[in-house]
Amino acid sequence: MSSKFLWLLDNGHGGLIDGLYQTAGKRSPVWSDGSQLFEGEFNRAIVNRLIEMCTADKIHYINISPELEDISLNERVIRANSYFDQADCIFVSIHANAGGGTGYEIYTSRGETKSDKIATVFFNKFKEEFPDVRMRTDIISDGDVDKEANFYVLCKTRMPAILTENFFMDTEPECKEFLMTKTGRDRIAKAHFNAILEIEKNGIID
Repeated sequence: MSSKFLWLLDNGHGGLIDGLYQTAGKRSPVWSDGSQLFEGEFNRAIVNRLIEMCTADKIHYINISPELEDISLNERVIRANSYFDQADCIFVSIHANAGGGTGYEIYTSRGETKSDKIATVFFNKFKEEFPDVRMRTDIISDGDVDKEANFYVLCKTRMPAILTENFFMDTEPECKEFLMTKTGRDRIAKAHFNAILEIEKNGIID
């Protein structure tokens, strides 16, 4: 297929270098079986899957933070914005949540923007893939499903931007079933990719 957009894929936080996690915090508890999730490793696993799928379908993408080091938020934004004048870009930052909750949520910057329409597509595709999972919304404040926050990468990027929070890494059933398994990661990546395909097919619906 011919790609309409340049997808700027951002795996949040650092990865593992020689077994040493590069970001303070941003990890699950050590579970009773000795296992532990490092969020940056999970984020990279999802982005790497998306890269494979985008490559196979000839969808244009850039991995904004391919390094294992924890690249600063400012540098991520600088890298993303450098593509703004070259193509019609969409920024997608991928994370796992924490705080003892359950489910999925998606963020945009505050106010009504094109990001809201994109977020709704991602939300719906995740719900299709995980129909029994709690979908955490903020419909009351502005009538759409995304939550709004002044996250740096959402406020400072020049293109439409979303941030997905995929399950809770400090809730053991979700962490072990979805975040730490190949099947769970494949399904999370599939939900993201199905949203990309939908937007590639139909554009950003105003």
